[in-house]
Amino acid sequence: MKKPLLVIDGDSLAHRAYHALPKSMRRAEGKPSNALVGFSNFLMRLWQAEAPRAVIVGWDTLFVPTYRHELFAGYQGGREFDDELLEQLELLPELVRSFGFVAAKGKGYEADDFLAAAVDQEERRGGTAIVVTSDRDSFQLASERTTILQPTRGVSELARVGPAEVRERYGVEPAQVPDFIALRGDPSDKLPGARGVGPKTAASLLAQYGSLEAMLEEGRFEAQAEELRIYRRMATLDASAPLPPLADQTPNWAEASSFVRQLGMNAQADRIAAQAA
Repeated sequence: MKKPLLVIDGDSLAHRAYHALPKSMRRAEGKPSNALVGFSNFLMRLWQAEAPRAVIVGWDTLFVPTYRHELFAGYQGGREFDDELLEQLELLPELVRSFGFVAAKGKGYEADDFLAAAVDQEERRGGTAIVVTSDRDSFQLASERTTILQPTRGVSELARVGPAEVRERYGVEPAQVPDFIALRGDPSDKLPGARGVGPKTAASLLAQYGSLEAMLEEGRFEAQAEELRIYRRMATLDASAPLPPLADQTPNWAEASSFVRQLGMNAQADRIAAQAA
């Protein structure tokens, strides 16, 4: 139980790898490889650095609406992805499985939801977790048993975020992060938040009232009450997302190397095979 469960936001890291490495990187038949190379390098580095008992990588279902889209029509509006990134996103869950790790993906759920479910399950069994993501929504998962690793420069540097760092950055407790997001809004997801409320005001209100619901019961934001409840629900990660078994794992470097070689990435295949030594 001393080894942590490593929980990774696949889409978040794939996007960072794609934009951090040259788009001129190619595999067989001239197809793009920068996200595949960057992501697999990151997986290997994380395994070596964190020595986890197992790895689970959560993925979005990009073209299937989630309950968040149904709650708010403008959710994530205007997001567009390069075709070359989309092509690699299709391959990355299979790459994860070739390492012997778990790839979690399901209709109606986002990667964040699988992160929350994995953390909840691991904490309930008395274990610890390390969550790797650039999405600050996941700060709500920080606890004495769970640490967030947040990439700060591409995928080369990581900041460790626990409850103290959440308090320092936002001025709220991890459990208050969904309330904070609902009040402040989230430009990346196109959530408007409460009118006239920024980060400092949101943190001050939560220090005073404790929760968004307590504010609404006192008559604050009466005209926006139902909207803000919706925003809070959208900002809350769904720990009921269905998880596959998370038994202890040993990486299958040979299988991963073979998979990557089949994609026409021989140099990367050699780097992965070298891990067996």
